[in-house]
Amino acid sequence: MLTPLPRGDSLQQISDEMQEEVDRLAPKRVWERFATEGPLLRPLPTVAFEPRRMQPVSVNRSAMVRLEGAWYSVPERWAGLRVTAWVGVSEVAFQRGAEQVGHPRQRFGGRRVRYRHYLGQLSRKPQALRQVAPELIDELGGPYDRLWTLLEEERGGHEAARALARLLQAAAEHGEERVRVALEAGLAEGGFDELAIRRSLAAAQAPGEVTVPERLRGYRVECASLADYDRLLERGAS
Repeated sequence: MLTPLPRGDSLQQISDEMQEEVDRLAPKRVWERFATEGPLLRPLPTVAFEPRRMQPVSVNRSAMVRLEGAWYSVPERWAGLRVTAWVGVSEVAFQRGAEQVGHPRQRFGGRRVRYRHYLGQLSRKPQALRQVAPELIDELGGPYDRLWTLLEEERGGHEAARALARLLQAAAEHGEERVRVALEAGLAEGGFDELAIRRSLAAAQAPGEVTVPERLRGYRVECASLADYDRLLERGAS
């Protein structure tokens, strides 16, 4: 199987082609024997093996990480911090706490940037946003692709970038998913109503009704009234 050495555009392609060849050449009796021998093998460990290499790295002020001569973007809020890099065969991931972002592994001198890592910065720079809008919209996917087409047709590129910048600011404040849901609902009604989206986000952020546990419902929390403070102020003045 390894003569001559297999070649391909990626390790995954080579692996898939070799597996197909093994399946084609392996007689049926090989799989029958393996079915008999499989139960006799040692059990798998309870903790899965981590094949990636762990390496602490620093994030620069531009929210970029240099790893093995290549540059990768990370969320802008990680700028200036230390994070953990998990280096795999074809992918590299960066982790801080429970949050993790990944990139295809780059060659020495390569550069991999995801513009959605910079929503806050782009929301403050409409001109820069306009320049990278095609790449950013491709990363964000629907319904932003429909929104961008609509904004360009109705307002032109410059004003479209300004409107998108304000929406990205909302995404940076409220989270991408909340803005996506509000935007999807707005576009479904036939257009882009920025004010309606902001009202929807504000309503979703407002505190809802709190259910009091049964065992606590018999308690009453005393609180002072404003009149009490008025009397205190009067005494202080006298």
